[in-house]
Formats: sequence, C-alpha cells, structure tokens
Amino acid sequence: TQIFTAAVEVSGTDMAASQLGLADEMDFQKQERLRELIRDLENTVINGGLPASSPEGSGSVRRSLKGIIQHISGNVFHTGDSGFPSGTDLDETKVNYVLRKIWESSNGNVDLIVVGGNQKRKINSFCSSSRTYASDETTYTDMVNIYESDFGICRIVTTRWVPQDAVLFLDSSRVSVLPLAGRSFHFKPLASSGDYECGELIGEYTLELKNESAHGLIRDLSTS
Repeated sequence: TQIFTAAVEVSGTDMAASQLGLADEMDFQKQERLRELIRDLENTVINGGLPASSPEGSGSVRRSLKGIIQHISGNVFHTGDSGFPSGTDLDETKVNYVLRKIWESSNGNVDLIVVGGNQKRKINSFCSSSRTYASDETTYTDMVNIYESDFGICRIVTTRWVPQDAVLFLDSSRVSVLPLAGRSFHFKPLASSGDYECGELIGEYTLELKNESAHGLIRDLSTS
C-alpha cells in the first residue's frame, strides 16, 4: 500500500468572510486537495515503483505501491526488437501484433488501451485518410475512441501519466485500485494552534494486477 496525504489549512478570516460563489472555504480547500490526491494516485498507479531496499517501508524508507508499468515484465515490446514490426511510429500493425501476442500467451481479454496525448494522435490517424463527410456536415471529427480487432474490442483512454513513448494494453477486469479497509480518502481534523482551522486528507491504496501475462506494453515509440 501507499499513503497519500494533503494538508488543509484555512485562516479564521477566510472562515468568517463571505465570498462570492463560495459557501464554505474549508470545503472548497478539501475539494481542491482531493483533486490533487486523485491525480497523484492515478500517476502512481501507472508509474509507481518499489524502493530497491525495504519495499515494505521502514523508518527511513517510504512505503510505495508498485505501478502497472513496473508490474508488466512478459509482454513488453520495444521498437527494434526481433520479430516486432519495423519502424518507430505507432500503427495498426504494431497494435495488432501486441494484441495477438497477449491473446496467445494468456486467457486475458485486452479491452483497454491507455496512451498519452502523442500516441493518441497516432491512433486517431489510423483512419484519417479514409474518413468521408457529407456536404451538410459542419463538424470535423478526427478521433478514435474504440478499436475493434480480431482479438477484442478496446477502449482508447488518454492520460497525462503514461510515458509519451509508451502504450499500455490492459485487461480491465484484472486491474483494481483498492483502499486499505477503512482508509479510502477521508478528512481528519487536526488540533489548531492559532487563528486557523486545519486538517489532513488521507488515503491508503494499493494496485491489484492479476495475471501479468494478460497485459502488455510497447516502449520506445516515436514521440515526434
């Protein structure tokens, strides 16, 4: 597990003042810190890594969860690998190659492709040349949100936290982000030593990734 915390502190003046469009300054600050913690949790679920020593944590080593990228070790494909489709640009040949390899090596069903903004644009371009529009259409759409292949139907999800040279292939039924019992995000008031109210948002979570061979990863793709 990994503990995520964020301090909240509001002065007595802000608590008493009437602000336009803001009913309660403390509630507003809680919401802002919660958004930050959810962002940090998403980043850690993807990129988190265990310490080289004392992965369970100690007095001097922070306990952290192992992210998806570090979990995947079997179906990891790099551009230039023997047998992997040539070139460094993401294309349908590479996507179908990885989907087939995962399908052959496990009983998993990849239904989620997670990418950063650069690789999402590459996926959108898969069918750019074949798009057509009627004369009365006024909206131009250049987007692929679902990819259907011989090996499954995949949703395309964009996140800021996947490395720009990478594409994640996941069986979402085998991935869970779980709080320790009673430790989902919550607010804990703390004693005040002055003219302010304070507290801390706390959550403790871990990643459960089942059947490592049901997932895959491409690295070293072109980012230009």
